[in-house]
Parts: sequence; structure tokens; C-alpha cells
Amino acid sequence: MIRIGFDGRALVSPAAGIRRYTRELFGAMAGLDGVQVVAVGMPEGGTVPAGVECAPGAVALPTNVGWMLTGLPRAAGRARLDVFHAPSYTAPLRGPRPLVLTIHDVSYARHPEWYPYRRDPLRRLFYRWSARTADLVLTDSQFSKREIVAAYGLAPDRIEVAPLAAAPLFLPGPRTPPALFVLHVGDIHPRRNLSVVVRAIQRLRERRRDLRDLRLVLAGVNRGPAGEIQGLAAGAGPALIEMRGRTTDDELLVLYRTAIALVYPSRYEGFGLPLLEAMACGTPVIASRAASIPEVTGDAALLLAPDDDPGWAEAIEAVTDAGTAARMREAGLLRASLFTWRRTAELTLAAYRRVTREQEIRRSGDQQIGIRRKR
Repeated sequence: MIRIGFDGRALVSPAAGIRRYTRELFGAMAGLDGVQVVAVGMPEGGTVPAGVECAPGAVALPTNVGWMLTGLPRAAGRARLDVFHAPSYTAPLRGPRPLVLTIHDVSYARHPEWYPYRRDPLRRLFYRWSARTADLVLTDSQFSKREIVAAYGLAPDRIEVAPLAAAPLFLPGPRTPPALFVLHVGDIHPRRNLSVVVRAIQRLRERRRDLRDLRLVLAGVNRGPAGEIQGLAAGAGPALIEMRGRTTDDELLVLYRTAIALVYPSRYEGFGLPLLEAMACGTPVIASRAASIPEVTGDAALLLAPDDDPGWAEAIEAVTDAGTAARMREAGLLRASLFTWRRTAELTLAAYRRVTREQEIRRSGDQQIGIRRKR
């Protein structure tokens, strides 16, 4: 039996992707044989996945550094763990050991111009220190593994890849004609490059009478450029952009099932979970040929250069054809089926077993050195 602990705060993270990753991974992990999963420092009012134990002592959310310095090491020590997993970029500044850290991407290190608040030297030092302190780093894609090596100078053999998956709730719905919108899921952020989709829709509205009401629906929190995008769309006829903000799972499922396509023009992703969620719902995907995206989509999406305005317009136009949409639907469903959270959990468990094995070897070596010194 192996007893795994993780930072329970990730279950209530303001970042939807972190919440999804934590809930799905540890829910699947709890279903594996020979594993106990413990949420450490669960915030007040939070809930854990089925099968996950909640360590005693719910906490109010403290500052990240304060929690990592004092609260989390003490709470993890009381939980008597074999491995501790920090699922979101930052790790305890001392103990527990062995320590596994998930880094989903390093866009903040590779492109600090997109993250003014992360230019803070202390914050950047904390991320780097966490990466270098962990016994093992987990990430979501081979692309992110290469980027972590480049950003932090880690040895490649200290990084394991465990791809993500669509949650089981994302399934195809009844076959009905799609509504006249394309969907983007994820926070509205400079790296998401949404202006290329706005310009593509403007082209189509001008060229095709039947697409004059085509719009872009944004499901995600505004992290900066929404006003700029809306300004670009001003004067383009009927409201081109619909801002949905934060959505529930049920709302998101309806959006996936009724969209003409998911559009994902991002310049940088560590994985891109909405790509698989859309495919699992039978929704065609149009995305950038950039970063981890081709690794996730394979041949099941239409991939374009991030700044190819005419290409994006042609791709959106292509998926309005019923035959093209049907072929992409089948390809996407097949692609999404290759990724499961159980497989993610199995790969993650293999990483846990690796670090516990390595710790045992180190301890054995230390004991042998101690015996020789006594002689």
C-alpha cells in the first residue's frame, strides 16, 4: 500500500484547469489498487473526490508562501505519507519527502511579457526553486518537458510526462444542427491570440450572407485583453463576441455540443485540455500548429499557423459543411478515446513508485556509510 498526499488547495484553485486536473487525477488515483489518497490542508467548505481521504484540520486559505513555509509541511507530516504531490507549480519550501511537483507549462518563464505580475523576482524565484527542489517533476506533454529543461536547467530524466484526458462527463449529445457560433474555452489571455478568430469571422461575415450572424463565444475569465478584442469587433454588425465568463460543467457541456467548432488559436500551451473535451463531445477542433497542440490533437484537428488570418477564415468556413464536420467528429471522438484519466493516474503512480524506490536506495546508502564510519 502506498499513501499519497496532495495539496488540497488545488481543488479550489481560481484556475479552472488546475481544479480539473486535481479532481480528475486524484479521483482516478483513488480507484487504483494499493493506493490511499489524502487531501492535505483542505480549505474550509471544499469537497474531495470520491475515495479520497481528507486529512484532519480544514484551513482558511493563507498566502501561498506562508502555507508552503509552515502550514503544509506540518500538515503533511501529521498525515504520515509515503509521497507528497504538489499539483500546481509551487512546492513546500521544506519537507515533506519524497516530493513530486506538477508543472503544467512554463509560459511565465519563457514569455514573461505575457505576465507582468510574474516579473516579480521573488515570485519567479519561488517557481524556479520549487522546480529544482522537487525529487521528480511531472508535466503534461513532451513539449512542456523540453520547455522545463530549457527554462530551469533540469536534467530530462528528472521529468516524467503524464498526458491529461477529457473528464467522463464530456460525451456527444443528441445530433442536432449546431448553433451559429464558434467556441473558445479558457481564460482570455494575451497568449490565446483570439484576435485572429475575430478577424476571421469578420472576413466570413463580409463574404457569406448566411454567416452574417456568426459569432465567437468566450467561456473563460478575462485576464486582460477582452476590451481590446471587443474593440476590434466593434462595428462588425450583430454582436460578434459573447462573453460567458466562468461556466459550470453543465453549461460548458451544452456549449461544446452546440458549437460549430472549438477554436484554439493559442501561441503557447502546455497541453490544451479543451481540445480533448471538445473532441470527446464530437465537436470539430480548429487550432494553432504551435507548442503542445499538435501533440494532443494528432491528425484529428485542422491546424493552422497562429497568424494566418485567411487560413482561419477558410477553416471555420470548412466546418460549416456537414460532411466535413461529420468526418472531423469521428476523427475527434477516436482521438479523445486514446486519453483517459485512469492512464494519467497509472503513469503518475509509476512516478510515485520511482521516487519512493530512489529514496529507499539513498537511505540504504546513507546507512552503509554510517556503518563504515563507526568502524
